[in-house]
Amino acid sequence: MLIELSSIPGPPGFEGPVAVRVSEMLAPYMNETWTDVMGNVLGVRRCGREGAPKLMFEAHIDEIGFIVTGVEEGFLRFTAMGGLDARVLPASVVAVLTQPPLYGVVSVMPPHVLKKEDMEKNIKIEDMFIDVGLSQEDAEKAVPPGTPGIMASATGHFGENGMRGKAMDDRAGVVAILRALELLGDAELDVDLYVMASVQEEVGTRGAAPGVFAVRPDRCIVVEADFAKSPDSKPNETKAEFGGGVVISRGPNINKTLAETAEKLAGENGIKYQICIEPGDSGTNARAIQVSRTGVATAIFGLPMRYMHSPQEVVSLDDIESAARLLCEVARS
Repeated sequence: MLIELSSIPGPPGFEGPVAVRVSEMLAPYMNETWTDVMGNVLGVRRCGREGAPKLMFEAHIDEIGFIVTGVEEGFLRFTAMGGLDARVLPASVVAVLTQPPLYGVVSVMPPHVLKKEDMEKNIKIEDMFIDVGLSQEDAEKAVPPGTPGIMASATGHFGENGMRGKAMDDRAGVVAILRALELLGDAELDVDLYVMASVQEEVGTRGAAPGVFAVRPDRCIVVEADFAKSPDSKPNETKAEFGGGVVISRGPNINKTLAETAEKLAGENGIKYQICIEPGDSGTNARAIQVSRTGVATAIFGLPMRYMHSPQEVVSLDDIESAARLLCEVARS
């Protein structure tokens, strides 16, 4: 599931292809699925009890990307959609989402012709170009302004039980939810279980807000990428251990009772978990969901991830499984 979903393009506002596939994957587990005006994919598994509480699982399907703004001498000008990291762009391969896609390279000057002070500078995105190997005339015809694009990288295995590739943020969260539905099977629940695969998270949690407003859940678990520790992590920052289990966040963006319940269930069921602190706005869809209507009891289950917002995001399948198991226990409880 992760290899397939990671490979499908879906930058903010252009999530259509991945939404179609997620809808197909979700349908067997739901009584009903639909796509709203924003493009969010939603489904509900009803428990059959009149007036049952509503529990929602949510993860976003969009990925960081860019949009073409013009053509100069056959090279494409572009700007970011979402948190595209300018540091990793030079010489990167990108896919311009024409029909069929055009693959290009973000242009970079060779070190031989640069001054020392220029080599030490970070290039701004507005000063970069994408070379698609076309003349000015052909590029203008093939790539009109407004054409979206994404980082182009293959998904593959990493280490003992990890995966690497683009869009792991947050296709890995979607996979954790799909896996939880698989594990639940035909278990009887006391809640109507809703799933939302939301759009446009990377440009300001835009899809989740109208999606959750329409459903009106009582409780929601947001499954999202979290920051994994690495040798260059700052010692005073709370980071998760890669492969250390699902992250249960604590802080003002998280409902205290729901987080405590999740921690208790993880302990009782032998599910690997870890606690991380979100001292303010989590920067995830939880911020939009928590304050929808009169408020939604919201928790965040994190997947420790290395190299977030790069062409090679890395996630552990063990952590995805831990998140899926904990989602199951929350639904059952």
